[in-house]
Amino acid sequence: MKEQFYAYIQNLQDQICKGLEAVEGQAKFREDLWERPEGGGGRTRVIENGQVFEKGGVNISAVHGKLPEAMQKMFNVGEADFFACGLSLVMHPKSPMTPTVHANWRYFEMYDDNG
Repeated sequence: MKEQFYAYIQNLQDQICKGLEAVEGQAKFREDLWERPEGGGGRTRVIENGQVFEKGGVNISAVHGKLPEAMQKMFNVGEADFFACGLSLVMHPKSPMTPTVHANWRYFEMYDDNG
């Protein structure tokens, strides 16, 4: 399931950025790929100083590793591994009459020794 969800948000990021660039007309998204030392990484896309958008971001990430102790306590579990991925969208239009948009799509899995 995690592979399907990550593929879904990669495609969704591409579609959203393409659509927003079409509306914007002038400004384009800049892309930054990053890695998390403990496992995973992401793709950050930022658009700014356009005719429509003052600034915005459409970002995806997929991270994995050992479940932190605080989360073990929260979930009432022992040592476990985790996988989390998601898409985050924040758009700030130039016009004060147009609302800011915030949206998130998230997916989380946790594994013990038995999978």
